[in-house]
Parts: sequence; C-alpha cells; structure tokens
Amino acid sequence: VFISTIPYPLCFHYNDGDTDCVLLWHHSGCCLWFGLSEWQSRMYNKGLTRGVFYLGDPTDTDYTAVGCAITTISSNLTEMSRGVKLLAALVEDQVGSGQNLMGAARTLTGAVSDLLRSVEPAAGEPRQTVLTAAGSIGQASGDLLHHMGEGETDERFQDILMSLAKAVANAAAMMVLKAKNVAQVAEDTVLQNRVIAAATRCALSTSQLVACTKVVSPTISSPVCQEQLVEAGKLVDRSVESCVKACLSATDDSEHLKQVGAAANTVSQALSDLLQHVRHYASCGEPIGRYDQATDTIMTVTESIFTSMGDAGEMVRQARVLAQATSDLVNAMRSDAEAEVDVDNSKKLLAAAKLLADATARMVDAAKGAAAYPENEDQQQRLREAAEGLRVATNAAAQNAIKKKLVNRLEIAAKQAAAAATQTIAAAQNAAVSNKNTASHQQLVHSCKAVADHIPQLVQGMRSSQAQPEELSAQLALIMASQSFLQPGSKMVTSAKSTVPTVTDQAAAMQLGQCAKNLATCLAELRTATQKVKYIDLFQSFTSKAVGSSMAQLLTCAAQGNEHYTGVAARETAQALRTLAQAARGVAASTKEPQSAAAMLDSAQYVMEGSAMLIHEAHQALVSPGDAESQQRLAQVAKAVSHSLNNCVNCLPGQKDVDMALRSIGEASKKLLVDTLPPCSKSFQDAQSELNHTAAELNHSAGDVVHSSRGTSSQLAVASGKFSEDFDEFLDAGVEMAGHTQDKITVIGNLKNISMASSKLLLAAKSLSVDPGAANAKNLLAAAARAVTESINQLITLCTQQAPGQKECDNALRELEAVRGLLDNPSEPVSQLSYFDCIESVMENSKTLSESALQMLYAAKEGGGNPKAAHTHDAMAEAAQLMKEAVDDIMVTLNEAASEGGMVGGMVEAIAEAMGRLDEGTPPEPGFFVDYQTTMVKYSKAIAITTQEMMTKSVTCPEELGGLASQVTVDYSQLAHQGRLAAATAEPEEVGFQIKTRVQELGHGCIYLVQKAGALQMSPTDSFSKRELIECARAVTEKVAMVLSALQAGNKGTQACITAASAVSGIIADLDTTIMFASAGTLNSENEETFADHRESILKTAKALVEDTKLLVSGAASSQDRLAQAAQSSAKTITMLTDVVKLGATSMGSDDPETQVVLINAVRDVAKALAELISATKCASGKPADDPSMYQLKSAAKVMVTNVTSLLKTVKAVEDEATRGTRALEATVECIKQETFVHLTCLL
Repeated sequence: VFISTIPYPLCFHYNDGDTDCVLLWHHSGCCLWFGLSEWQSRMYNKGLTRGVFYLGDPTDTDYTAVGCAITTISSNLTEMSRGVKLLAALVEDQVGSGQNLMGAARTLTGAVSDLLRSVEPAAGEPRQTVLTAAGSIGQASGDLLHHMGEGETDERFQDILMSLAKAVANAAAMMVLKAKNVAQVAEDTVLQNRVIAAATRCALSTSQLVACTKVVSPTISSPVCQEQLVEAGKLVDRSVESCVKACLSATDDSEHLKQVGAAANTVSQALSDLLQHVRHYASCGEPIGRYDQATDTIMTVTESIFTSMGDAGEMVRQARVLAQATSDLVNAMRSDAEAEVDVDNSKKLLAAAKLLADATARMVDAAKGAAAYPENEDQQQRLREAAEGLRVATNAAAQNAIKKKLVNRLEIAAKQAAAAATQTIAAAQNAAVSNKNTASHQQLVHSCKAVADHIPQLVQGMRSSQAQPEELSAQLALIMASQSFLQPGSKMVTSAKSTVPTVTDQAAAMQLGQCAKNLATCLAELRTATQKVKYIDLFQSFTSKAVGSSMAQLLTCAAQGNEHYTGVAARETAQALRTLAQAARGVAASTKEPQSAAAMLDSAQYVMEGSAMLIHEAHQALVSPGDAESQQRLAQVAKAVSHSLNNCVNCLPGQKDVDMALRSIGEASKKLLVDTLPPCSKSFQDAQSELNHTAAELNHSAGDVVHSSRGTSSQLAVASGKFSEDFDEFLDAGVEMAGHTQDKITVIGNLKNISMASSKLLLAAKSLSVDPGAANAKNLLAAAARAVTESINQLITLCTQQAPGQKECDNALRELEAVRGLLDNPSEPVSQLSYFDCIESVMENSKTLSESALQMLYAAKEGGGNPKAAHTHDAMAEAAQLMKEAVDDIMVTLNEAASEGGMVGGMVEAIAEAMGRLDEGTPPEPGFFVDYQTTMVKYSKAIAITTQEMMTKSVTCPEELGGLASQVTVDYSQLAHQGRLAAATAEPEEVGFQIKTRVQELGHGCIYLVQKAGALQMSPTDSFSKRELIECARAVTEKVAMVLSALQAGNKGTQACITAASAVSGIIADLDTTIMFASAGTLNSENEETFADHRESILKTAKALVEDTKLLVSGAASSQDRLAQAAQSSAKTITMLTDVVKLGATSMGSDDPETQVVLINAVRDVAKALAELISATKCASGKPADDPSMYQLKSAAKVMVTNVTSLLKTVKAVEDEATRGTRALEATVECIKQETFVHLTCLL
C-alpha cells in the first residue's frame, strides 16, 4: 500500500513554539487536502456517470468497463473520505465546522452505497431507480464541496444547466408521445415493436442525461465531468435519430411523421443549447482581462497576414480586421488611463496607447499602398513589416493581459496534471493486489512515490498563484513546481503502461491504463504551458537584471540632472529591490543548508544597503549637478552595488554547484599536463570499451546540463555535479586509452579540447540559468553542447574503427525498439477483423521481416567485421533497409488495425511523445535550417491535405478515418522531429522558440482530431461527433498555417529567393512572348525613339545587375536579411533591364526582326542565368564554404557574368550594319556553348 507514502502536509518541519510555521503548515495542509478531496469528488462523479452509461441491456453490457467505473468510484471515495477526515481536523470556523463537513461526507457515502446496492445483479432494480439514485449523489457532492468552501461554479450557471437539461427531457417526452402515436397506426407488428423500443431507449437516454447533469453539476469546471455530460448528450442525439428512423420505416402517414420530425428538431435544439452552455463555460472560464479578446484577435490576424504573402487582397482584408481590433484596444487603454488614480500608471497607459496608435497608423498606410498596387511585392513586404511592428507594440501594450492568460493556462494545466497523477496513484494501488510481476510492481511503487513527493508542491503552487494573481513569487513557485513535476510524471506513465499487461484483474488493468493515458496527455499540456510562461518576462523580474537595469536608468537620469525621471527611476528601483528581497527570502527558505541560506540573505542585505546609499547619492547629485566629487561618489557606490549583485547571483544553489563543477574539471584536467603517462592497467579491448561507455555517459550528462539549465536551480546543481563526475571518469578512460595508442600527443590534445568544451558548456549553462531571456544565450549553450559532442566523437573516431554496416545496424535496432512498445498489450482487440485475418496479416509482415533479418545476418557473417570486404557492404546496407521497411510495414498494419475499431490511444500517445521530444536537449549532429525547413513544409502540407480528406470522409466514408488518422500521426511525428532540429538551428533565437511552440500547438490539434476520428468511427451516424471532427480539422489547418508562417519568419532570405525566382520566371515567359511578336514582324515602335536613346540605360542597368550578382553570391554566406535584400534588388534590376531592352528592340522597328530577336534573346539568356543563380543561392544559403552547393553557386555566377557580358557586346554592335550578321552567329555560338556547359554540369 503505497498511497501511505504520499508526503502529506505533515512533512513541513517546524520548531516547537514557532507560530508562523505552524500556521503555514496548517494553511498548506488545508489547501492540499481541499484540492485532493475536490479532485477525488470530481473523479468519482466521472466514474459514477461512466458506470451508469455502461449498465444497460445485460446482453450487450461491457462488464469490464463497468468494473473499471466501479473501481474508480470505490478507490476515489476511499481516498476522499480519508482526506475529509484530515480536513475536519484542520478546518477553522471561516470554512465550516468539522462536524458539518463530516456530516456531508457521510451523506455522500450513504448515497453512493445506495447506488451500488441498486446496481447489484441480485437487486433487480429498474434502470430509472438507478438513475434516481445517481442523481441524489450530485446534490450530496455539491453540499460537501460547499462545506469545503470549494464550489467553483456559481449557482446561476448550475440553475441554467439544470433548466436546459429539463428542457431536453420535456422535448424528449413529447417526442416519445409522438412516436407512440406512430406505433399505434403501424400495421406491421415487428416495425411497431421497433418504434416502441426506440422510443423507450430515447426516454432512458434522456433520463440518463438529467441524472448525469445532476451528478456533474457541482464539479462541471472539471474537463472530465464536461466530457461525461457531452457524451450523455451525444447518446440522446443518437437515440433520437434512431427513433426517427424507426418511425419512418413503420408508417407512411405524413402527418404523424411531420409531428415526429418537429419533435425531434425540438429535442436537437434543446440539446444543442445545453451542450453550447457547457462548451461556453469550458472555453471562457474566468475572465482574464478586458484586453484579452482584442489581443487574441491581433495575434491571430497578424499571423494570417504573414501567411497571405503574395495575395494582396487577402492581406488588405485582414488588415481591416486588424485595424478594428487595435482601435478597440487603444480605446480601452485610454478609458482605463482616464479612470486610473495613480498618475504614473495613467501616463504609462497613455504612452502605450500612443505607441499602439502610431503603429496602427503605419499599418493602415501600408495597407493602402498594398491595395493600390496589388502586384507590387514591395508594398506587400511593407504591410508585413508594419503588421510585425504592430504585433510588437501590442505585446508591449498588453503584456500584462498576455501574461495573465498564459499563467491562467498553466494553473489549469497544473490542476489537471495533479488530479491525473492522483488518479494514477489510486489506480496503481488498486492494481497492486492483482499484479503478479514483482519487478514491475516495485518499479511502479518507486515511480508513484517520486510523483507523490511532488504533488503537494504542485498543488500549493497552483493555489498560491490563484490566490495571489499579482504576486510574481507565487507564479515563479508554480513554474518551478510544474517543471519539477514533469520528469517523475513521465516516468510514472511509462511504469504504469508497462505494468498494465501484468495485472490479472481486467477492470483494474483497464483503470490503470486509462489513467496513464490521461496523465500523459495532461503532462503534455503542462509542458507546453510551462514553456510558454517561461519565455515571457516573468523570470527577469526575479533576477538581478531588473535591479541593475533600473539602477542604470537612475544613474543616467541623476547625471543629467533630470529630477522627474530620476524620481521615476528611484521608484522602479525600489520595486525591483522589493521583488529581489522576496526572491532572496524564497531561495533561502528552500535551501536545506543553513550556511547557503545565510549567505544568500547576507548578500541580499548588502545589495539593499548599497542601494539605499546609491539613492542617497543620486539625490545629492541632483542637488549639485556640477559637483565632480558627488559624481565620483555616485560612481563608486554604483560599482559596489554591482559587485553585491554579482555576489547575490553567485549564492544561488545552482550557480554555486556549477562553480564547484568547473573547479573539479580544472583539477581533473591537470592529469593531462604531465610529461609521462601512467602505465596501462587494462587490455586494449577493455580500455576501448571503458572509453566508449564513459563517452556515452558524458554525452548524456551534457544533454542533462542543457535541459536543466532551462529548469530549476536544483536540477542544474544535480546535472552539473553529475557532469563533473562523468568527466573525471571519462578523462581517466581517455588517459588509459592514450597509453595504448601510438599517437599519444593527438589523443591528449583531443582530451584537452574536450576539457575546454566542457568548461564552456558549464559557463553557458550558468549564464542561461541566471538570465533565460538574454540575447543569444540559448544559441551559445547549444553551440557549447555541440562542441562537447563533436570533440568526443573526434576522440572516439581516432581511437576506434567503425565496423562496416554499424550505422545501419544501429538504425535497425532503434526501429525494433520503437516497434516493441506496440506489442505490450497483445490481448486487447484493436480491430473488427477475425482472429485468422489478423494472424494472416501479421504473419505476412513477419515473414518479410524475418527474411530481411536473415539476409542481413548472412551479409554480416560474410563481412565478418572486415573493412576490406567491400563487396559485402552494399548487401548489408540493402538488408538493413529491407528490415527497416518491414518493421515500418508492421507498425502501419498495427496502427491501422487499431484505428479501424476507433481505438486511437496509441496514436495519441505517439503524438504526445513526439511533442515531448521537442523539449529535449541539443539534438545530435545538427544540419542546416534550410534543409529542415524544406522537410517541415512537406510534412505540414501533408498533414493539411490529410486533414481536409478527413473532413470529407467524415461525411461520406467514416470507416476510412482510421487510416487517415494514422497517417496524420506518422506525419506529425516526422514534423516534430524535424521541428526540433529546425528550432535548434534557427536564427534568431525567438524564431526557433516560435517554431517549437507552433509545432506543439499543432500537436495538440492533431491529438483532438485523432480522438474525434476515433469517436466518429465508433458512432458513424453521430452528428455531434461529425461537427466536432470538422471543427478540429479546421483548427488543425489553421495551426498548420501558423507553422508555415513561423518557418517563413526563420528564413526570410530563402523566402525572398523563392519570390524573386518566381518573378524572374514570369519575366522569361514575357520575353518569350515578345520574341514571338518580333519573329512575326509585329514588334513596332509607337513613337519616334531610336535605339541610341535606350543604349546608355541598357548598359547602366546591366552593370547594376552585375553588382547584384556579387551581392547574391556573398549573401548566401551572410545573414538572411542581406540575402533577402540581394534577392529583391536583383529581381528589381532584371525587371528594369528587360523593360529597357524591350524598348530598345521596339525602337529599331519591325523592318529588322532578326536583330530584335537577337537582342531580346540576349536579355532572355541573362534572365535565365539569373533564375539559376537565385536557385543556387537558395540552396547554398547557410552552407559552409566547402559544401558542393557553394561550387554550384560560383559556377552559376560565372554563367551570369558571361551572359551579361554577351548582352553588352550585342548592344554595342547592334548599330553596326556590317557586324549584325556576324554578331548573330557569334551570339548563337555563345548560346550553344552555355547550354552545353549547363547540360554537362547537370550530368556531373
């Protein structure tokens, strides 16, 4: 029994007589048990409604599901009763006496006992009695929550909810009456009985809906209770549809059928009102702020503008919506400024409103330009940039509203994660009795204990954040608790899933599996919510950076003698110091070592004293602004405060441990400075094995350091300590290996490089943990981690030889490891196929798999690890590829088989795992952003296409949704993998974070879509499920657009190259048309101009194009901004050049069509060469100088210059009558040469 291991509030340590600690213990205990008891109440309400759903006709009752529901009720009721007993001893008068609380709990347990007795098979109670007993539990649980003071839903909402449920019941009663009239006129007895049975089912499902409403009404804020109520509503909808069909087949009486149809429409409308009321509550929740709606609109519309580049009409239309939203936001801010009592706050609001209004004005002007010139790309780019500026201004103006929304989402995610973890622990306890595998049982016990240790902190953090929405320290505590909860929670999910097959009690196994899946989903949401909150300016308020920034502003204003702004800066400094004091106290309180806590408080005290002196000296500097001595004292005091701030930062637990790790690495590296290596103590094979093992451990520890630097200080402390230990062991193994090698100097040099890279990694992690929002900090950390990995790889490559086929074997092993998880629960049915059909399908794939494995083994045996056996390498690679394809086929078969029955749990887990991997440390062997972008675009579009197909199949062929959902899962897994790599290589850092965030949001949308597809497969005629799937599909399509937008923002230069290439292609097509007219002799001049009038313009523009060529070549190796400028400039210049050349050709008249064609062909060759140069530039962007794409770029640039030179020669000779024919032949020969060169290049 390991529920007893949960660290309840009694774990708070306090001394006798310490009243403050006793009160803290008492308050924390009440908060924790209020939360746990409330969640238990919600979950047994959920189990109750599920149990009522599953109980029906004995011939089709799912007794395993019923047992699972009853188990949920009993286990949660037991734990809730235990919590209520402790609450009764803890609560005070302001919440209600313990006697009343215990009385309400007894009433509830009595109601549950009555329900369980009524559903016993021997009782024989009618279903209506069961529903009545279930309804009474709702009132009892509501009374209990009221006595606990935890009622979250207002009475008005509950009253409306019950009235809407009764309206559905009344409408259903009328429909049953109309169906009865149809049964009376039916002539066929079979059809008459069918109508009566359908009407009876309709009445029972409606009664069940009312009972479910009564049960979940007190806890309707819980998503699981909302889900149960929605499911009950869907059941009513299906029964109404079935009743209507039965009536249509029973009679042709149009009047009776018309009455039945009207009654069915009334039921559907009432049911829609009920479900809409529930969804409105679920989507709205607590109001976050008056700016929230306008801010959401601005963020959504600006994303639409970004994704609509190229469609000026759509961009302008979105700009109108954006202007209205910003106008509403500006008016709201001005109204708040007028009502604000604090003058400083009023000024800040007005300044923010003015900033937003100015940005809106610039955006409106840009929109007017885009509307006037829809084909002008510069106007579209101007509108995009204006929208980006408006987005930045909105973030600055409505930062508090955005922050509150993100924190609110984190609070909800933490609440659901804690509830799901509590349920999983209870399910694990219930399954312990029937678990016959001792090893899996012990592993589950250990993981449950670890999670139980973190639940109180998560609950306390969530409660504190809700109770103190403006207190930044409470929000920080919630963030830290959420981050600490993720790792043990994920381990418990893994342990629970592996335990399910070993539990013999089917009901207990089913409960444990469902709880584990729910916890995995909740953890994914918690991880996303935590990441989003981390990247707002929340953390900066708790570091010394805020204090230092405000003090710097104070010094500047004081030196300038500006009294007003000096006062404002002094107030901001005081506020920052107050926040720093709270953070320092929090760190000291959470530090176990008394010396460390005292050092933190002492350093903070020095900061406070120095700051007081600094403010005093600033005042003196204002009194005598020209006094040099006063200015000197001010500078000295500021320097002392800066030193105190650094000491304060160094006292943080993680910082101190990182410094210790750095010193440890420095001491260990002294072993490399000796002149003579120690004698070898191991054989070569043992030394090599030890080096490989310690290298893998060190590389893994480096990843932990990267991951922990984004987490809590305690996580960084543990990771840095482990890293230093692994480094010491690795260094010993490296020195041992150096003794066995001939090139000892090179090995020692590599070890020194690893030592230096390790130190840089710890320093980068330390910097990031101090200031997560610092510019380029994450990129520096990622680069340091890659340096460690690369230096380790260099040493391993130097000391060992890779056997042929090793890489392919490793890939195959990883694929097999991934497939093994699909076979953890082989007894669970996953499709409607018969036993022998399933066996045939699996055997067919297994045969292919085994054949591929035998082929690989024979090839490996023949090769024998001999690198000189080159003739076997291709065979091994081919065998490994065949085996990989066979494994992939098995995975697709199993997924599709499961999805055919609507069982999408495996797909949901796969998507959630892919989302989780986005937050892992630095990816191995990162490549180039352009490559990852191209792949991500491919998979994003594939998801969008599959989603659109799912919308169509939901109406025409729901049974095919399973395969489509499986395809979405596979595509998203690939997209998430590429997204992790793209986020790590994107510049700037904000783009990488945006890509990762957008991909995670798309993952949530894919999860909902897959779940709705499974629900629709189980009920193909359910109209509500169809509507929900279509809504989810539209949401996924929108989120795909968001991903594409984020990718475009990360590669502005590449996108500009694509746009420029498209423009040049249009120019070439236009020139082809012009050549056609010239050849026909119809290219005539409309005025008296001569070729000489255009000759200088042609030469000048051609020279400008050569300069653009140079910029394109250099832009491939520079920033994306410079590349974008070069691409846009080249597109403009080639447009100008073709226009002026066409004018020159036209001025010669149609009497000489051959010369016109030669001249236009020359500029066409230039345009074609430019298109190829732009394409080569796009491929070479971001690549190193020795990459093959760089050589192709230089070759394309040479062709470009040659063609421009040929154009200039043509222009120079075009007026010379004697050389026209010769020049035409020379131009033809030159064109043939260039085409031949390009053809040979492609072949090579």
